[in-house]
Amino acid sequence: MSFLALSVLLSLVSAVAYAAGAIVQERVAAAGDGRPYTPLRNGVWWVAVALNGVGAVLHVVALAYGPLSLVQPLGALTIVFALPMAALFVRRRAGRTAWRGAVMATVGLAGLLALTGNAGAHTLAGPEQLMLAAVTAGAVVAVIVLAKGLHRPMLRSVVLATGAGIAFGIASVFTKTVAVEWTSGAVTSGLPTLLVIAGLAAAGLLLSQAAYRGAGLAAPLATVTVVNPVVAAAVGLTLFGEQFRYGMTGTLLALGCGALAAAGLVLLTTERVGAERRTAERTGADVKPDAEDAGRAPVTMPGPMRRPAVSGTKAPDPFPAPTALSLPLTAPPAHGARRVEFSGERPTGGPARGDLAAPGTDPDGAVQTLAPPALR
Repeated sequence: MSFLALSVLLSLVSAVAYAAGAIVQERVAAAGDGRPYTPLRNGVWWVAVALNGVGAVLHVVALAYGPLSLVQPLGALTIVFALPMAALFVRRRAGRTAWRGAVMATVGLAGLLALTGNAGAHTLAGPEQLMLAAVTAGAVVAVIVLAKGLHRPMLRSVVLATGAGIAFGIASVFTKTVAVEWTSGAVTSGLPTLLVIAGLAAAGLLLSQAAYRGAGLAAPLATVTVVNPVVAAAVGLTLFGEQFRYGMTGTLLALGCGALAAAGLVLLTTERVGAERRTAERTGADVKPDAEDAGRAPVTMPGPMRRPAVSGTKAPDPFPAPTALSLPLTAPPAHGARRVEFSGERPTGGPARGDLAAPGTDPDGAVQTLAPPALR
C-alpha cells in the first residue's frame, strides 16, 4: 500500500471516529440534566472522548504520510459521515438539503483525491516555521482588530470565524511538520513547535467561540469548516511543494472540486443548524407549566368601571356635578355668615358668576348659599 492510500484510509477512519464521537456526545448532552460536570460520571461520555482521541491520532498519522492539501479537506468528511450514522443509530432523518450537500461534498473531495499526486515527506525548516508563525499571529491580530470595528453581528461573526479557520489550518501545518519528524526519527522542532500548535489551537477555539456570540451557529460553523482546509491546502501547495496531477489543468480542476466540496459543506452545516433550531422551538412549545404555576388562578387586570345605561334614558355623565356638598372654606364667609353651603339648583338671579356673595342668605345671616361652579 502506498503512502497516499494509507493516508486516505487513515483520514476516512479518523472522520468516522470523529462523527461517532460527535453523535455520542450529542446523545449524552440530550439525556443530561444540564449540569456541567454530569458527563464526567457517565461512562458513555468517556466512550465519546476515546473516539475523539482515536480520530485525532489517526488524523495526525495521516498528515505524516499524506499531502496536507488532501488530508485536511478529507477531515471535513466528519460532517458527511455523521448524516447516515445519525439516521442509522439514533433514527434522526436528514432533509433533502442535507443529502444534496453531502453528495456535493463527497463528489468534490473525490475529485481532489483523483487529482492529488504522490508527495514526499516534507517539513518546514526553522526560519520557515518562524515566518509562518509570525504571519499567522499578525493575521489573527488583524482579524481581532477588524472585528472590534464592526457593529453588524453577522459580519463580525464571519470575520472572527475566518480567523478561527486560519488558526486551525496553520495548527495542522505545524502538526504535519512534527508528525513527519516523528515518523522519520529526527525530531528537530522540539518544544517550541508544540507550544505554537497549542497556542494556535487555543486561539482558534476562542475565536470560534466569540464568533457564535450574537450570530447563531450556521454562519460561523460553515466559515470555519471551509476556511480551515483551504488555508491548510494553500500552505501545502506553496511551502511543502505539493502539486496536483495534469499541471495547470489539474490545478484548476482541483480548485473547482474544492469549491464544490465547500458549497456542499455549507449546505450541510446550515441544514443541520436549521433542523436543530426547529427541534428546539418544537420542544419549547411543548413545555408544560410548572406545578406551582399550574395551581394558580389566572390574574385578570380590572378594566375601566362603567355604569349600566338605563333603557330609554340618557347615559349618565361620567363626571356628575356635586349636589349639596358641605365643604369648609379657607376664606372667611362673606357678609358675616357663619356657614357656607352649595346649592343643587341653578340660581335664577343674583351676583355675577364667580362672586362669593350669597344669592340667597337667611334673614339672620347665619347661612350663605352658593351655587356650585358646574351649575352656574
